[in-house]
Amino acid sequence: MPKLIVHGGAGTIAEARRSAYHRGLRAALAAGWAVLDAGGDAVEAALRAVETMEADAEAFNAGVGGSPNRDGEVELDAAVVRGADGSAGAVAAVRTAPSAVRLADVVRRTTPHVLLVGPGADALVERPIDPAHLLTPHSRAAWERWRSRQAEADAAPPPPTGSATVGAVALDAAGDLAAATSTGGVLGKWPGRVGDAPIVGAGTYADRAVAVSCTGRGEAFLRAVTAKALAERLAAGAGLDDALARALADVRDHGGEGGLIVATADGRLAYGFDTAHLALGWTDGTTTVAEVLAEATVVVLPTP
Repeated sequence: MPKLIVHGGAGTIAEARRSAYHRGLRAALAAGWAVLDAGGDAVEAALRAVETMEADAEAFNAGVGGSPNRDGEVELDAAVVRGADGSAGAVAAVRTAPSAVRLADVVRRTTPHVLLVGPGADALVERPIDPAHLLTPHSRAAWERWRSRQAEADAAPPPPTGSATVGAVALDAAGDLAAATSTGGVLGKWPGRVGDAPIVGAGTYADRAVAVSCTGRGEAFLRAVTAKALAERLAAGAGLDDALARALADVRDHGGEGGLIVATADGRLAYGFDTAHLALGWTDGTTTVAEVLAEATVVVLPTP
């Protein structure tokens, strides 16, 4: 049975913005499920779900509305992995892509490489956009507040803030898995900073048994090689709930926090987070759930 699970980021989600998150999650699920319901493959379902969230100017930190760096510019990262053959594509620090995750898939399908960054990645954009299009009134206001705090401190810039990466993991009718993740990074990051989202095995991973998309403090997920470590634990016989809990513990050991979504080839969906909130949605065609969760937990959803 095809299944789809998505996240809209782990962190703190203001009450006033939660309705936008609910709408965005449902739109992503509808877009991804339409692919699976028509017999489409997991890669296209994950891409469709993620690009829907990238285009949402009201909620997520990916695509339009991505977090500006300390120079006030938006740089996007994304990755997609096909579990059936391990093919992967990723981009980082791109500024002219209307959809970073679609650009990552161009890398996967049309180049001999896995990861392209900056101008090299932007050169593959078929219809480049003005980088200013990625800024929204909300993201610009957040950057201005960040700059004000920097001025008030009259010292080193305050640490980067925020984490609302988006991701999707899909299982199609053929039993194939895919994972896709996209992010605007963290507010106030150094120009050129790359987090875990476009790094295969850290923030995004899929093989024939499991697919994973992560969200949270990217540096900690990078150091913990979170997604691949979870897959290895499952392959070694760990339970899914235990593997999730240990993945979050690894991230904490590296000074971070966040969340993960997971799908397995035998039809299980799961998630875990240890932040204030996690924006989460999932569907199997019969049941659809989209919500902002507020109690840190690890959950393996019941399998019909």
